[in-house]
Amino acid sequence: MLKKALVTGSGVGIGRAIALDLASKGFDIAFHYNKSAEAANQASQKATTQGVKAIALQADITKPDQARHLVENAAEQLGGLSVLVNNVGNYLGKPISQVSLEEWHEVIDSNLNSNFYVTKAALPYLKAANGGRIVNFACANAQNVVARRSNAAYIIAKTGIIIYTKSLAVELIKDKITVNVVSPGIAENSLDLEKMIPKIPAKRPATLAEINHAVWFFINPDSGYITGQVLEVSGGWLL
Repeated sequence: MLKKALVTGSGVGIGRAIALDLASKGFDIAFHYNKSAEAANQASQKATTQGVKAIALQADITKPDQARHLVENAAEQLGGLSVLVNNVGNYLGKPISQVSLEEWHEVIDSNLNSNFYVTKAALPYLKAANGGRIVNFACANAQNVVARRSNAAYIIAKTGIIIYTKSLAVELIKDKITVNVVSPGIAENSLDLEKMIPKIPAKRPATLAEINHAVWFFINPDSGYITGQVLEVSGGWLL
């Protein structure tokens, strides 16, 4: 398997943890950031200590042209692309009737449209790699179509990710490309941990290492028959 990966939103947080984990497994990595330049550069420098090539690339991937340039630059500088992890997506906690036009566009753009823009640009490179992996991010319980009291716009975007993923999975399996979803619940870097932990059956948040493990399950070369699946890392939350 060609070991060349682009992880969006990988300057900080979950994306950073995923990118560094892939670097430890021998992948050349493109760290993507929008505003976290210093953090992304530090992360890419850390990745190089694993003996791999690592670069940091800036783009506002809610803009189609910038998303395309990001992918082109990553593939050119890494020498191809075989893995794409779409991690970018801003949260919005607000009753749907109170969401402004600007907030609506922001949450849909950052979670759903950016995923589409980056993936569309990456597909020719993944096909050229003769086998690739796409891992998208939703969130726990996003596959269940029910009313949402406080985060409907966000869940609408994440449910869209799941439908998009399954649709791509059917199309791309003939090209040896799998497309899957990791859906975290509350992670160790989430907000309001003290408030949320009592609601989780496991009584603790997910570690970043556990989320890495789920992502790697789909990327692993032995997972080429697994596609269109949603893997929750939620400790039993919202089941």
